[in-house]
Amino acid sequence: MNKQTLIEAHNRIEPFIHKTPVLTSQLLNEKSGCNLYFKCENFQKMGAFKMRGAANAILSLSKEERQRGVVTHSSGNFAQAVSLAAQKLGVKAYIVMPKNAPQVKKNAVKTYEGEIIECESTPQAREATANKIKEEKGASFLHPSNQDEVIYGNSTAAIELLEEQPNLDIILAPVGGGGLIAGTALAAHYFSKKCKVIGAEPKAVDDAYRSLISGKIETNTTFATIADGLRTHLGDRNFPIIQKHVEKIICVEENEIIKAMQLIWERMKIIVEPSSAVAFAAVLKNKEEFATKNIGIIISGGNVDVKNLPF
Repeated sequence: MNKQTLIEAHNRIEPFIHKTPVLTSQLLNEKSGCNLYFKCENFQKMGAFKMRGAANAILSLSKEERQRGVVTHSSGNFAQAVSLAAQKLGVKAYIVMPKNAPQVKKNAVKTYEGEIIECESTPQAREATANKIKEEKGASFLHPSNQDEVIYGNSTAAIELLEEQPNLDIILAPVGGGGLIAGTALAAHYFSKKCKVIGAEPKAVDDAYRSLISGKIETNTTFATIADGLRTHLGDRNFPIIQKHVEKIICVEENEIIKAMQLIWERMKIIVEPSSAVAFAAVLKNKEEFATKNIGIIISGGNVDVKNLPF
């Protein structure tokens, strides 16, 4: 893997994604004491950065593999991303979702013609069900965050951000399964001479923070965070990249996430999901560290239930 791999991924997916805007806010700059550049993946197709990784993963398959379809397990954004990318490319998508996944997310998958297979809401049940479909249908398994092609696709958000703002000192991204932060770290490594990457994570699910300290993949026993997109843990493909290229991970409390989310809604007039607000919350929490610097923030998505807001 080298710089060329990431350029090829970007060229490959370009016809299938939006080049999302980079927004700024004078007021949020004043509040945080630094220059913020928000890469708004909430405006991406299906409303999240996941479209990039899903599109690259499917486009990297051979013609024969595409004919047999793809399968993934996800209760959220990756389910929608795979369904939409597959629909655009004429590929059959099997989506394993827990029975208790929100109906709004199931409806979105159906809109994009993904075929839903329900299972119990445990990681073991998800994996077993996906493996069964893989065996029966010969479908290629796509992992939401722990697969090289997905990580390379995710890197393209930060590549575009750095093209537009080459003088960034730091890019912050939220950490869940690790696919976005790993891709962001690769982009900064290959496309910038000085830009560092910092992760942001809810304190309630601080497995990545602990993993960087212990040097092995840690997991969570509780999932009590409002940032529902960040409840998963790292994998063996993305963790080595994170270890090598991510400066550190900052943990934030639930009330800090809600406050950051509310500020973005009110001041920038854009819809972001709680997971997206985690990186901005980390900046507000550590103003001294980021003072006067040029900071990029990846707004990971905007798929939120507007009937159920935390503020």
